[in-house]
Amino acid sequence: MTAKAVASPAAVARPGAVVRPGAVARLLRPRSIAIVGVSPEPGSLGGAVLTNLERFHYGGAIHLVSRTRSEINGRPCLPSIADLPKGVDVAVLAVPNAGIVEAVGACVAREVAAAIVYAAGFAESGQQGRAAQEAMTRIAHDGGLAVSGPNCIGLINYHDGVPLTYEPVTPLAASDAPALGIVAQSGAMLSSLRAALLGKALRLSHIVSTGNEAGLGAEDFLEFLVDDDDTRAIVMFAEQIRQPQRFLAAAERARDLHKPIVLMHPGRSRRARESAQTHTGAMAGDYAVMATLVRHRGVVLVETIEELIDTAEILARFPRPPTAGAALITNSGAFKGFALDFCEMLGLDLPAPAPATLKALAKALPPYAAIDNPLDTTGQTIKQPEIFTDTSTHLLADANMGSLVVSIVPGGPKQAMAKLDALLPPLTMAEKPVAVAVMGDEAPLPPEFLASFRDRGVPVLRSPERALRAMAHATAYGRSLAAAAVAASAEGAAARAATTASAVLARDGTWPEFAGKAVLHRLCIPVPRGELATTYDDAERIAQRIGYPVALKAQTIALAHKSDVGGVVVGIADADALTAAWRQINASVAAARPDVVLDGILVETMARPGIEMVVGGRRDAAWGPVVMVGLGGVWVEALHDVRLMPPDLSRDAIMDEIGKLKAAALLEGARGRPPADLAALADTISVIGAFLCQHPEVSEIDINPLMVYPEGVLALDVLLVTSPANA
Repeated sequence: MTAKAVASPAAVARPGAVVRPGAVARLLRPRSIAIVGVSPEPGSLGGAVLTNLERFHYGGAIHLVSRTRSEINGRPCLPSIADLPKGVDVAVLAVPNAGIVEAVGACVAREVAAAIVYAAGFAESGQQGRAAQEAMTRIAHDGGLAVSGPNCIGLINYHDGVPLTYEPVTPLAASDAPALGIVAQSGAMLSSLRAALLGKALRLSHIVSTGNEAGLGAEDFLEFLVDDDDTRAIVMFAEQIRQPQRFLAAAERARDLHKPIVLMHPGRSRRARESAQTHTGAMAGDYAVMATLVRHRGVVLVETIEELIDTAEILARFPRPPTAGAALITNSGAFKGFALDFCEMLGLDLPAPAPATLKALAKALPPYAAIDNPLDTTGQTIKQPEIFTDTSTHLLADANMGSLVVSIVPGGPKQAMAKLDALLPPLTMAEKPVAVAVMGDEAPLPPEFLASFRDRGVPVLRSPERALRAMAHATAYGRSLAAAAVAASAEGAAARAATTASAVLARDGTWPEFAGKAVLHRLCIPVPRGELATTYDDAERIAQRIGYPVALKAQTIALAHKSDVGGVVVGIADADALTAAWRQINASVAAARPDVVLDGILVETMARPGIEMVVGGRRDAAWGPVVMVGLGGVWVEALHDVRLMPPDLSRDAIMDEIGKLKAAALLEGARGRPPADLAALADTISVIGAFLCQHPEVSEIDINPLMVYPEGVLALDVLLVTSPANA
């Protein structure tokens, strides 16, 4: 494939934490806590943790460790970690960077189950800090200690009242609102997400700052939250996913449980990847591969912090995500045109109302209203706010609509409250996802306006763009669940790929074209008739057997681009032209690359014209295999019109991805040309995906071009790279 994987040393080399069974649960639900480095002085991290525990009325055992104090707040202090009783669930290490390695070793000696390390100045700070973090990790790893951090702000278990953070926090009031869990590598991001979601009258179950992840990582806490009955949805901010296969497995389980994971993962740009390395010690992997595979497992991948917050709210409040498009109500005619453009950009369809809905809406609206979706309720709502009640009720009852967004201009306080009173009954009772978008940016609203909606579980956002983006994500999530439920297996493709599964592909490195095409032939992917010739006599015999016209291609792995050195001649019409072409190729290659010895020259039949596509796959060092389809030939690098896919998609899903190419119109039959054989193209992609899944020794395979015809396909060139050591 054209884009190479950027392997993540941190993801590959980081040892898996060897911890005692149940250590993560003991960290999040501890019966005993030791605070090491506690002090009553202002600004003391340990003192702040103690204050939080007392504020939450934590009922377990609290052990204080202080070298300078004998008691704090009437609680006795121990002089060292060595004086702790054995088997404490969690040690909060509120000590300076320089004392952390020693403290971790002391925790291991006392058989502490888990430790939280707040201190910064480790892998995120340079080589010296990285060395210190590695030393700490080895000690914890060998001793079975589960370490959270360093460079983190800790965690809070709101459900059980366990605040292991130095930030001042308060218990949550009893509520039946849906609970979200938050996992963030960044402490500042965790704090802002916590504040935003609590501000929306949502409930939190657990929040965790994982920091540099020297021991426990985001995957450990994700697995816990997926199986936590009190957590309805999970919010994640990750600058790197260090254990992709564990993450994907947890995401798949969450998808099966219909528990949404909403993820923001910076790293699309080069500078964002560099920032991650200096921030949490992370080293970002290939964003495109990550995005492809996590979305396939049902993860909602968002691009902005607002989307992270808004989408999480909608998916938490409405456990049945939509699969149909959205209905949109507005009392601004000008907004209607904007919304049509914006929703098209988002890929959020706005279905036409059903005939019965159209009749009901006509009765609810003034005669001059244009009944459509988006629906402009007109200025009549100033006199008749109940129009909002009726139109919302009818559209929510329409099976064509999967959700409803009501975008309003609130007007003055009296008008705003009239709209509130009209909208609350239908939106509060809605089982489909709903959201109110209040235009006017930061223009003041009556305090009870926001409170009334939020207390009744109706999301309110101060811009329609935010509401529509969030609903687009919610709809995509609903459709991913539906697709997973009905996904067809790729048994036919797998059966064909299985013809090569009897043994590892033993060649190491890049294969010459003729050898790669032999593999394609065994996979039942059509290739031109032909054979490798090592002498001119062989070439003449092969050409006579397969028939003119033919093409000649120099064969050696030393030539990445044969045409650049004169290694390809096409359209050879007869024996005389064959002789000239044979001499030309040998002379050109020898002049351009005198160091190269050819394996031979491939003699093939000329292919008839078709649509040139590229189909390929590669194995990311961390994430595993992905496949690709795009416009091929010279256009793949010039236009970058490609779609990445997981290797195990059904044919229907592959066809859907093909339809998203910019070149899809060419394949469907443009300017009077017959449509291309999309089924054959999809089958080829499916075979390549199954081949990658069955052969871990395959690092990369590219068919470029794959000629697609009205009936069938033909692979004109192939690049195959293997490493049997990976099998």
